[in-house]
Amino acid sequence: MTHKLKLQSNDPITPDTYMLTFDKPANFDFEPGQAAELFLDKGGLRDEGRPFTMTSLPQDATLQFVIKTYPERNGITQHIPTLAEGDDVTLDGPFGAISDQGAGTFIAAGAGITPFIPILKKHAAEGVGEDMLVFSNHTEADIILKKTWDAMPELETKYIVTGQENTDHTSGKIDKEMLRDMVEIDDRPVYICGPGGFVDDVRSALKELGKDESKIITEDGW
Repeated sequence: MTHKLKLQSNDPITPDTYMLTFDKPANFDFEPGQAAELFLDKGGLRDEGRPFTMTSLPQDATLQFVIKTYPERNGITQHIPTLAEGDDVTLDGPFGAISDQGAGTFIAAGAGITPFIPILKKHAAEGVGEDMLVFSNHTEADIILKKTWDAMPELETKYIVTGQENTDHTSGKIDKEMLRDMVEIDDRPVYICGPGGFVDDVRSALKELGKDESKIITEDGW
């Protein structure tokens, strides 16, 4: 179903990531972790949609998206920083395969955190149990919503930094050895989201460590 949204605010939260808050359509229902396709009402972009995850909760009064920009790409995301209060977008959805399967381990790279934002918020609000977040980023400044994660008492955080020499966090690429040290292989779900290669590598590593593939949750096609 298609909806028209009006932008309320556009707030930078990392050097290249923005939180967009819109008026919420009265009849728009979704599950935490789902996405929708956004179309900008700007010349030349009205027919060029891109999927983005809703990062607000279904019961919230507004609809939010956390969107990472890619200035080097000639597409929607390079225009996100220029959007201003009152701008209109078109939304088509919802859709998406990452759904809440209960407390577990969430493994994300960069903007792959977005479907986990509403799920982890839901878990914190409902007290579903202890979660772990393993979150890989290029630098410390790139960690999306770090203060939010650090403030969740039932969430254990493991931050991984891949492109910064001096860091207080774990350095390097997430691989089987790192996962063996960080993640308990049990019957709880493991959620993975990030670039396709990242998802494939982490899933393969978890399976080699003995994780039941039925407990590994990713988007369709990954």
